[in-house]
Amino acid sequence: MPMTHVNALAALVAAVLTIVLGAVWYSPVLFAKQWMAAQGHTPEALEQMKRKGMVRAYAVSFLCYLVMAHVVALLASYTQAATFAQGLWLGFLLWLGFAATIGLTSHMFSLKPIAAWVIDAGYQLAYLLIMGVVLALWR
Repeated sequence: MPMTHVNALAALVAAVLTIVLGAVWYSPVLFAKQWMAAQGHTPEALEQMKRKGMVRAYAVSFLCYLVMAHVVALLASYTQAATFAQGLWLGFLLWLGFAATIGLTSHMFSLKPIAAWVIDAGYQLAYLLIMGVVLALWR
C-alpha cells in the first residue's frame, strides 16, 4: 500500500463539521420532530436522555467522526481524489457501500418505521459528502 499523508487539520475540520451538521439535522429546524416520532420518543424521554450521559455520547461520537475522517482522508489519497466532484463521489460511494447498507440491515431488525432509517441515512449521506469534499480538496 502506498505511503500517504493525512492532513490532521482537515480531518479535525471534517469531524467538527459533522458534529455541527448533526446539531442542525436533528434540531427542530430540520428533523427533530420526525426523528422523535420515528424512534418512538417523547419530548420528556429526550429530556431524560439529555440528563443521562449526553456528554459521553457526544465525546464518543466526535472520536468516531475523527477516525472516520482520517480513514476518508486515507481513501481520498489512495484514490487520488482531489476535486470537488471526486470528493462527492468518494463520499457517496462510502455511504452507499457501507453506511446505507449497514444501517438498513440493522434497521430491518429494529421494528421501527423506515422513516427512522431514512432520517439517519440522510444525515450519514450528508456528512460523508462533506467529508469527501473537505478531505479531497484539502489533502
